[in-house]
Order: sequence, then structure tokens, then C-alpha cells
Amino acid sequence: MAKQEGIGRWSKVPGAAEASVRNLPPSAVGDSGNFDAMGLLAASKGKPMEAIVEQVRDGSTIRVYLLPEFQFVQVFVAGLQAPSMGRRPTQEPVVEPDVTSAPNGDASAEPRGPLTSAQRLAASAVSSVEVSSDPFAMEAKFFTELRVLNRDVRIVLEGVDKFNNLIGSVYYSVGETVKDLGLELVENGLAKYVEWSANMMEEEAKKKLKAAELQCKKNRVKMWANYVPPASNSKAIHDQNFTGKVVEVVSGDCLVVADDSVPFGSPMAERRVCLSSIRSPKIGNPRREEKPAPYAREAREFLRQRLIGKQVNVQMEYQRKISPADGATTSGASDSRVMDFGSVFLPSPTKGDSAEAAAASTGVNIAELIIARGLGTVVRHRDFEERSNHYEALLAAEARAVAGKKGIQSAKDSPVMHVTDLTVASAKKAKDFLPSLHRSRRISAVVEYVLSGHRFKLYIPKETCSIAFAFSGVRCPGRGEPYSEEAIALMRRKIMQRDVEIEIETVDRTGTFLGSMWEGKTNAATFLLEAGVAKMQTGFGADRIPEAHLLELAERSAKNQKLKIWENYVEGEEVVNGGSKVETRQMETLKVVVTEVLGGGRFYVQTVGDQKVASIQNQLASLSLKDAPIVGSFNPKKGDIVLAQFSLDNSWNRAMIVNAPRGAVQSPDDKLEVFYIDYGNQETVPYSAIRPVEASVSSAPGLAQLCRLAYLKVPSLEEDFGPEAGEYLHTVTLGSGKEFKAVVEERDTSGGKVKGQGTGTELAVTLIAVDDEISVNAAMLQEGIARMEKRKRWEHKDKKAALDALEKYQEEARKSRTGIWQYGDIQSDDEDSVPVRKPGRG
Repeated sequence: MAKQEGIGRWSKVPGAAEASVRNLPPSAVGDSGNFDAMGLLAASKGKPMEAIVEQVRDGSTIRVYLLPEFQFVQVFVAGLQAPSMGRRPTQEPVVEPDVTSAPNGDASAEPRGPLTSAQRLAASAVSSVEVSSDPFAMEAKFFTELRVLNRDVRIVLEGVDKFNNLIGSVYYSVGETVKDLGLELVENGLAKYVEWSANMMEEEAKKKLKAAELQCKKNRVKMWANYVPPASNSKAIHDQNFTGKVVEVVSGDCLVVADDSVPFGSPMAERRVCLSSIRSPKIGNPRREEKPAPYAREAREFLRQRLIGKQVNVQMEYQRKISPADGATTSGASDSRVMDFGSVFLPSPTKGDSAEAAAASTGVNIAELIIARGLGTVVRHRDFEERSNHYEALLAAEARAVAGKKGIQSAKDSPVMHVTDLTVASAKKAKDFLPSLHRSRRISAVVEYVLSGHRFKLYIPKETCSIAFAFSGVRCPGRGEPYSEEAIALMRRKIMQRDVEIEIETVDRTGTFLGSMWEGKTNAATFLLEAGVAKMQTGFGADRIPEAHLLELAERSAKNQKLKIWENYVEGEEVVNGGSKVETRQMETLKVVVTEVLGGGRFYVQTVGDQKVASIQNQLASLSLKDAPIVGSFNPKKGDIVLAQFSLDNSWNRAMIVNAPRGAVQSPDDKLEVFYIDYGNQETVPYSAIRPVEASVSSAPGLAQLCRLAYLKVPSLEEDFGPEAGEYLHTVTLGSGKEFKAVVEERDTSGGKVKGQGTGTELAVTLIAVDDEISVNAAMLQEGIARMEKRKRWEHKDKKAALDALEKYQEEARKSRTGIWQYGDIQSDDEDSVPVRKPGRG
């Protein structure tokens, strides 16, 4: 009863009676509209304030008197929200108090002014619609009333919301024990966790609230009785821990680790592991013109220097489906892929520990290192979503990074780094870099990617550029051939993302730099040769390769052990990449007709008698071509296969779009550049001369094969005697209507896929008409409109015989001063032929 008397005494405080009776909204309660919430917060944030609870509006909203001034305020409990009490229609008129009267007859009280217009409007608002209370709202309100109503409490202000409402934590005592009202509401399933107001609280208090709500959801307590967890795209992984060596650092949150339990060098050994519960800046993709995000390079380099080639312990934790389009998570899309997440630990052996003891120790959590240095952020998981087993440690590391303003947690911009990527630039730009790379004998570099067993992407820090690099004189099987995957896996284990040194000799016509590479003091090419997954090129000048004798020894060792490509090796026989043996080199011969002539000794042919030719022609003849498509209904893109009408004879042929208008087609006269894949010619046609084609017709490869005259250098159309050479080749091939025998001397695949005229695989051929005595190659040398390519010191005997025969025709034109030889010997530039060593002395 003493407490009740006290309440009666506090009711005489100015404004208290009105606040108790009127039941006004927060902005109009007593004097609460007249105090400075921000000022109160600034003066008292984080400090316990004594108060008496006057009213409980709902489970998480109370009205209190702050002591000792008896200031009447409304406080929302921080970090949570109780069920709403709803709204009842009210018919009470607004009573305007007498400005001169004193509450409860107290003449000493100060006169109160009239209600403001806002207070009057809020108090007189009448709703004709009744809103029922939420489930458990009355129970939550009763829970709060039972514990704090008309009692002394302590309030710790945490902040204010955008409406100037006070947010705070409410504590009450039961005997000697102090209890947190908000935590008790959440633990009893009578309030839900609210992120935005919880962010005002200390980290430890936030964790307790979140954990309490999660537990109530699991146990389905009260307001969570019918709770159904959202569909999760993550699934826990159990008992999949392993040890291995780090092969590649993909980004600051993704590694490739080679499992020790899988045989060394096997492509199946590599496992991609994404670090659990963290996210680092995206590294980007230069081929898609995606630039690295700020601190992305720093994060990857940080891990590269610490992890590449190091033994690590991996604890797999969960899997998640990820959309390949944008990286967003999906719940079951057919095009999604599954990614494995885990924690990776770098053992930190102390002095005297054995390797086994180091592996057994857990070590340093790599994800925690990344977060602590401000090179990543911790993922805020949804309820019931799988997460790292060390999630709390990650959150603590992030808090330290934020406090220390490190990396992406600072206001500083990341260091600007401009890298010239010559792998996506033109071959001319790569050649322009050659002199600067020639200045130093050995250059430090980092292997960014293993493109094939003998070809790599390197980053050169000194020049801040990336280049394509290949070994001089060493070649591995091509993709799809036996042992090609083993060669790639081996070099990934040996040199991927390692610091290496290179010597560059030259650059080829595709922009790939050729030379030698050392990892430590070991010539990297010996890894391939010793494993039997590569062989030296017999036609390459070995005297130009540093440490060529070591490479020959490595190859000899693999031959003696009959490893991989040498498994069927017999001394004196030549072995091709597939491992089959041949006594002599077998020449591939084709019967062809020439369909298009380009400059520089290049031309297109079509195989005579090929069933594919007849099949395609029959399919095209059976098509019933409709009128031109409606503008906008068919918008061909670059690379699409269509039907196009050839301008000279109005025939319809398969064609590839080489260039098309940006965006949708606007007019039937819009121009598109097309390449006729069955004939090799290219032209620009209007949209009205284009038709879509069925997949059964477009799927077959093009019939036109790009060729060049083997062993010759033919002037291009822009050079002297280039037009004459082009006209001569056109006359004797396309103009004659003859069939030819094409002997394939070499096959050059560096042109990549067909993207238009002059691209794709190119065959170097000796072209011979069926009724002629000499080849077209020899005839062009005899006419003085071509010259021979530079000869090498070591050549296959068959090739040497062919070159010796061609050299006679070139010598004949030179002596008679025919064509390009009219002013004498032109071979005085840097492409001079290397004199062929004659047998005998001297």
C-alpha cells in the first residue's frame, strides 16, 4: 500500500494527471512533446537512469517518469517489438483544459498552456474502424505490467528513431538480481528481434537477443508456434575434413586446394573451397571488361603470399546453391551451381614440431585473417542458415577492423593500380612491349593462370602488365588430346601463382611471348618433360634455348622410362602426342576447289566429294524461304548463323553475322556484315536479305577451310607486288576452275574459333593442280611474287627436302631479277634466312 500512496503523490506532478487520463499518442503525451530527445540522449546515452513506470502501452512500449525531475517520457524497448495492441474506435470529445486552473486543486502549480494544434488533432482523431490486436499482444502487455508497472526501473538510452522517439534498454530487479525486460520478452516468445533498433545496442546484448529469438523459433514458443523456417539453399556438410596444398587463390574468399588423399598431378585432386560466412571484394574479369572492386587485388595478393604451396587443414561446413548469372542465392533454379564452403586453417608449427604435429594442430583461421585486416566482411546470415563454426570469432575480428579503420572499413580509397592486360590486346601492342621486356635478361613475374601445359598468363610487376607466355621449344598435347589435362594439373601444382623468373626471346603473331621460365633455380619446362607429358620441338633451334641440354636430358629420362606420351616409344621412331608411332611422317592430302582468294597467299577451299557439302546443299534447296521478317521480330547478333542472300547471284547461303547494328533493327535497309561460312567470302547486306535458319541447318560446321601457301612469304595487298601476287593466285586457282590436291604441311590453331573472314584454324598447304607439273607454291616463287620463309637450323628430313626443292625456283627468280628481285637481293632485313649448314668441314 505504501507504493500505491507513492503513486498518488506522483500524480500531483504537473502534467501527470492529464497524461494518465488522456491516452494520447507519443507526440502528444503530457510534456513529452516539449522536451529535447536528442539533448537528453546526448547527456545520458549509455548511463543508467532511474525511472518509475507509469503506463504500459504494449509489451515493448512504456511511459515513465525520469527521476529526479519527474520528466514524463515514452520509451520503446531497444532491439525488439511486441505484438500490436490494435486500435479501438473512440467517441470521447477533446476536453480543453482551463489555462488558469491547477491540476488537483493545487494552487501552487504553474499554469498550463492550451493544447497545440497537433496535440488537439491527434487527440480528437476518431477512427470508425476497429483494428484487432495481434495474437499474444495482451499476454505480452500483461507480462510487462506484472514486472515493471508502478515500479522502479533503470533505463539505459540507446538512441532515438526518425520520429524522435526514445529507444532504450529497461532493467528491473527481483531481490538482488537485475533482469533485462527486453531479453525476457524475447526468451518467452512474446516479442521479435528488430535489427534496426538492435544496431543501437552493444554487440553482446544484440547477440543475446538474436540467440534467444532463434531458440524460441526452434522450440516454437508462443508467437512462434506456427513458425515455418524459410526454404534454405544451404546444406550442412559433415565429416569432410581434409588436408592439402593450396594450388590457387581465386579471390580473397575462395581457394583451390589439392587433396593429399588423391594422387599427385591428378585433375581430380583439386577442390574449390569458399571461405565460410565471409565475402571479399569481387576480383572482376578483364575479358568481360569487369574491373576489380576496391581492395580485391590486395585481398587476393595477401592470401597468395601466405598460402600458395602451403599445407593447410580444411574443415568443410556447408553447401549452397548459387546463381551463375549474378551470384545471388537460389532455392532450386535449374541453372544454379553448388558451391562448397568451409574454414581453412594454416598450421603454425612451433620450433621443434614435426610436420605431422603441425598438420594435427588447427592453426590460424584464414577467414579471420582476411576480416581482421579489413579485406572482407562477415555475411549476416538469415535464421536457420548454415554458417561458419567460428562465426563469433569472425564477428569479433570484423569489430576490430571497424575500430581500427582497416581496409574496406576505412574511409580511404583503395590504392589505384592500372594493369595493362596484353592477353586481351592486339598482337601489335604486345610487340610494342617486346623492347622493354628485352632490356633485362631475367624478369620477375607471377604466374596468374595456367592456360595449357606450356602456355601461361603472367603478371610482370615491374611493367604492371599481364602477358601470354609459352615455353620455347617445348610443347604439350593440345586440349582434348591424351595427357593434356595431366599436363595442366601438373603445372598448376608446380608453378600456379608462384613467383618465377623469365627470359623472353620473341613474340609470335598471336601476341604470345616465347621464352624460358625458372621457378627458384629449376627450369619449369623440365617438370613437363620429366613427367612425359611434353616433348621438345625438333624443328626449333635448340641453340637459342637456355639450358637446352637440361631439357634434352629430362626428355631422354621420360623416353627411357616410357612415361605417358612415350609409352610406346621405340628408339628411332617418331611418337605423336597420342602415343602412337609412325615410321615416317604421313601427309594429309585433300582434293579441293578454291572458293575465295585473300591477300598474302591466303585462300579458302572446299573439299571435293565431301558428303557434308551435298547434304548442306540439299537442305538449303529444300527450304521454303518466306518474305522478309517484320522489323524487330528477328534481331540477329554478332556470331549468329543465319541465311543471307549473296548479292552477285541472289542465292541463299549460310552466313555468320560479323557486325550488326547496336540494339534492335530499325529498318529493312539496316546493314549487316556477314561471312559465308561455306565459301569464305564476306560482304555487307541489308536486313531484308537476312532470314533465320533452323538449328538442323545451322549446327553443321562451315565447309570453307582457310589455307595459306606453305613455306612462303607472300606480300599483302598493301605491300609492293601484293596486288600482283593476289591477282596471280586468283587467276591460277579460282579463275581456272580447276581442282587441286592440297598437301597439309602444318595446322595452325592459334586463330581460335571462326569469327569472320581470316579467322579460325589455318592449314599450311602445298597446292598442286591435277594437270600441272609444279605446285602453285613453286610457281609463285618462279614468278618472283613470293619468297621463302626463314629457314631453321634443324628441320625434319621431309620438310628439308621440300624446302630444298622450292629454293631452286626462288634462286631462278633471283638470278633473273624477276618481280620482287628486280632491284637485287631483298633479304637484308631482320628476317634473313639462316644459312643452312652444309655437310662436311668448315
